[in-house]
Amino acid sequence: MDEWCYLPARELAERLRRRELTAVEVLDAYAERVERLNPSLVAVVAADFDQARRAAAEADRRLARGEETGPLHGVPMVVKDGHDVAGLRTTLGTELYDRVPDRDGTVAARLRSAGAILFGHSNVPPFLARYRSENAIFGRSDNPWDPRRTPGGSSGGGAAALAAGLTPIEVGSDYGGSLRLPPHFCGVYGLVATEHRVPATGFWRPLEGRARGTRILMSFGPMARDLDDLELVLRVIAGPDGRDGEVPPVPLRERRRRTLPELRLAAVPELPGASVAASLRAEVERVAAQASDAGARVEERLPRVDWDEQRLSAELMGAATGVFDPDAVLPDAHRGLAWYLRALDRRDRFSAAWHDFFAGYDALILAPGTTTAFLHDSTDDEGQDRQLVFTNLAGLPALTAPAGRDEAGLPIGVQLVGPPWSEIRLIEIAAALEEAGILPGFARPPGY
Repeated sequence: MDEWCYLPARELAERLRRRELTAVEVLDAYAERVERLNPSLVAVVAADFDQARRAAAEADRRLARGEETGPLHGVPMVVKDGHDVAGLRTTLGTELYDRVPDRDGTVAARLRSAGAILFGHSNVPPFLARYRSENAIFGRSDNPWDPRRTPGGSSGGGAAALAAGLTPIEVGSDYGGSLRLPPHFCGVYGLVATEHRVPATGFWRPLEGRARGTRILMSFGPMARDLDDLELVLRVIAGPDGRDGEVPPVPLRERRRRTLPELRLAAVPELPGASVAASLRAEVERVAAQASDAGARVEERLPRVDWDEQRLSAELMGAATGVFDPDAVLPDAHRGLAWYLRALDRRDRFSAAWHDFFAGYDALILAPGTTTAFLHDSTDDEGQDRQLVFTNLAGLPALTAPAGRDEAGLPIGVQLVGPPWSEIRLIEIAAALEEAGILPGFARPPGY
């Protein structure tokens, strides 16, 4: 039954449709694995298998009646703490937001509509604000590759759960690398969609009487153990919902096979102002060199931008999330509409430079952080943002894929960044690199 927990979500769904497995059997396999492995990992939190088992039994009854089913019918999964799931405890890693929602957010509702069985949340840091996943409510998440190390944050619990076979797929959020650093640390895939591709309805639901502050810079997307599941989940959760008015009706195009000779790639070992470990630099250089040898046009190139402008991301984030908080202490300059509009204008210019850059390239390849997974008591979370927040500031999609290991055997990922609305292209590029043997795909951590 452990092997079922490493099957791709789409294969699980297909076996369920063929009645080779039942949804209750598959859920029980995950429940047993969570009960056995999660006490030390603390990757899955707020699990409710009783509620999930009722949903799984109904999924089996629908299959027995021959009813039409969705692409995830009967597939059990967790989602990041912060996505409202009716009846499931939600905390955002803090007592301030600790509650049990009475309705699903859009992401949870769409996953359920596709047939998924939501049985728990994944662990996060308080307010999703650190590159490690630990909080006073549930404790500290460990990395399956080395329990002395963090799985990253803020989507660290989800990345650890994927690597450890505690969920087949996940949906996280990214305000500054939260869907890219944890997959890199844990050896799985993470896809940050273009800003406003996925509705924010029911995520970080505002406290009573307060307005939503997470309107800009944040994006959402799937994590998985292969590219096909990444695409499947993205198609389930993307698109307008009639509630989040900032999500435009931009369709996801059909995926096609790409060859390396048709690709135009930029690659840089590190961004200006960042200090990236030699092992990560080497993987980026290897991927770039091997892609070039296989026929891709690869250049070491970046757009002409003020890289110190990345600090604007934190300034805007603090202003947007803190302005409605009576306890927040904000600089006077951040309290005025004039400052906010000037800051948005600076953001527009930063984004425009990336738009011009991607007119000549299909994607940019770089490291998804500055180190491999660091020790729990380390300060290596400082500086990780220098490789990450530029995409949030520009509203760009980005995909992290497994690439190799460092000298300690820890996973190393590479980050593929593209222009807005190019998520499917990024999946195609990663698939071409895998087909050529340049990217290796997912590997199970030892002992799991």
